[in-house]
Parts: sequence; C-alpha cells; structure tokens
Amino acid sequence: MLIWTLLVLALLGMLAFFAWWLFKKAMVAMDALGELAGKLELLDAASEEVSPYHFTPAVLRDRAEVREAHRLLAELRADRKRERRERRLARGKLLVTADLRKRTFPWESSATRSPDGT
Repeated sequence: MLIWTLLVLALLGMLAFFAWWLFKKAMVAMDALGELAGKLELLDAASEEVSPYHFTPAVLRDRAEVREAHRLLAELRADRKRERRERRLARGKLLVTADLRKRTFPWESSATRSPDGT
C-alpha cells in the first residue's frame, strides 16, 4: 500500500510539474502573440496608407474582367516562351555553325598556330 501511495504521489507531482511548465510556456506565447498583434495593427495602418489596391477574389469579380486578366497572363506567358525559344535557337545555331578552325584547343599552344587560325 505504501508503494502505491508513493507511485500515485509521484505521478501527481510529475503531472503538476508538467502542468506548471506548460502554463509558463503558454503565458510566454500569449505575451508574444500580444506583441505580434500590436505590430500587425501598425502594419495594417501603414499598408492602407501606402497601397490603395484591395484584393478581390476572382469569384466576386466580373467574368469579363477575369477573362481579360487571364488572357493577358496567357499572352505574357506565350511571349516569355517565344523569347526563350528564340534564345535557345540562337544558341543552337552558334553551336552548329561554329568554325572549329578558329578554335583553340588545350593541347595547342599559341606559338604553333598560324595567323589565319589554322
């Protein structure tokens, strides 16, 4: 009976210790949340002064407006894709049309090359 009493008291002591430990952590977290709320109020006030743009979800906007925005994004994407393709083609043409007679190789020294590059 004495062993069970000690075990139960040890369990209650351990639970009380962890409850106190969690309570202190929760109080620190609440203080941090209070500071964060104060900073967020300052940021909200500053963002209203700086940016007049207000986000409106696409579901609440006019269908024609959403379609036009989507079309503009698609055009921008297509333009970027076309430019990337043109750059790849130009780089590929440089690789295909390279004149190997004018290229220097590591085993060649500049003294053994002729003036015309051969």
